[in-house]
Amino acid sequence: MRSLLLFLWCASLPAQAGALELDAHAVLPAATQVAAPRDAPVDLRHAGKFTGPGNLRNREVGSAPATTGPGSGNRPTGLALPFRGQAVQGISGIVDAGDGTWWALSDNGFGTRRNSPDAMLMIHRLRIDFARGTVRRLETVFLRDPRAVIGYRITHEGTRGRYLTGADLDPESLVADADGFWIGDEFGPYLLRFDRDGVLREWHATRLDGALLRSPDHHAPEPADPRTAQRSGGFEALAAEPGARRLWALLEKPLLDAQGRPEGPFVRMLAFDPARGEWTGETRRVPLAADATAVGDLAFDAGGAAWILERGGGEGDPGRGCAPGTASDECFANPARHRRLVRLRLGDADGAEVVREADHDLLDLADPRGIARQRGDTALPAGRFGLPFATPEGLAILGDGRVLVVNDNNLPFSAGRFLRRADDTEFVLLRLPPGP
Repeated sequence: MRSLLLFLWCASLPAQAGALELDAHAVLPAATQVAAPRDAPVDLRHAGKFTGPGNLRNREVGSAPATTGPGSGNRPTGLALPFRGQAVQGISGIVDAGDGTWWALSDNGFGTRRNSPDAMLMIHRLRIDFARGTVRRLETVFLRDPRAVIGYRITHEGTRGRYLTGADLDPESLVADADGFWIGDEFGPYLLRFDRDGVLREWHATRLDGALLRSPDHHAPEPADPRTAQRSGGFEALAAEPGARRLWALLEKPLLDAQGRPEGPFVRMLAFDPARGEWTGETRRVPLAADATAVGDLAFDAGGAAWILERGGGEGDPGRGCAPGTASDECFANPARHRRLVRLRLGDADGAEVVREADHDLLDLADPRGIARQRGDTALPAGRFGLPFATPEGLAILGDGRVLVVNDNNLPFSAGRFLRRADDTEFVLLRLPPGP
């Protein structure tokens, strides 16, 4: 009954009055690539060789045109695999580097362990020029495990550099400090500590209520607890609370019970003590809105409030959706549903359900100055703007009433801005409406 009441309460929660306003907009083109390091295995010079039918090897660069897949109408995206080099995108985490630049985390490559063994894991330092609307890559940190910290076999086990790939881990969330990076992974889910040079220093399995938590992509997926993390439902979000006393890792989707059903309309937050290198045992429950399926990122503001990106399925402007029962590359077969920026109050009670304090729509934003760099195939009128991407996954809270939202473009398979063009990575600076 408690879960049912929570579900009904979330469904009736109104969006906060007043739309978010577009304050600045910059774009990193989809076809942005970087060469593998000189000491990397030859196999890593080209990425995406195993993305075709049966994950069989394809060495012919650019020979396999990409589409959005059957769930989104099989629309062509204008790009083709394999790539000559490593794709900088998609970006699944964004962190202020403190010097006018930003750290951006690339995810595992192409979505699964099987199709990403030649996709390198990377963190990029970017300079975002909002005045010109451009993004410049300043450096790339390639993640590696030369000390063999990970206990299971990695793709490049026998090499000197032991560069990590998307078959080893799925990095989805990022926290940076003076000494390096904490990364939340989806496969384990695991929590990982890398130094500033990208060398792995710590590898932590996840424990919940004293038991090991695993997903189907865990290196040893035999169930150890009645609850299981969903595939692609691990640590999509990670943030340090003010003062950095704890890291909070947030699962992307609800856990599954022993019968394989979601345990409830909420996702779990778990606290980690970075000084001691262990899970504290503290948890919170983040309630999902009725039409939400996942959480894309988590960030704290200076006052200690937590913010999340919450989403439903689909991609593309709802106003350009196909008529029921039809499909065409002139419309979005499965348009975006529910894209929200939500402010939470965590409270201090262990295991408590957090409170949703504000809820902002990301599909209908104000753009009174007409500053959007690209509006795409949209039915929104002039002066309005939206983020109809499949997976908004980067969130940063600025201290001046603004937030930065970045999409993971699932390169080269997502096309939510344009009907027949792969999504770029968009860095969207939004101003919050006045209010509490």
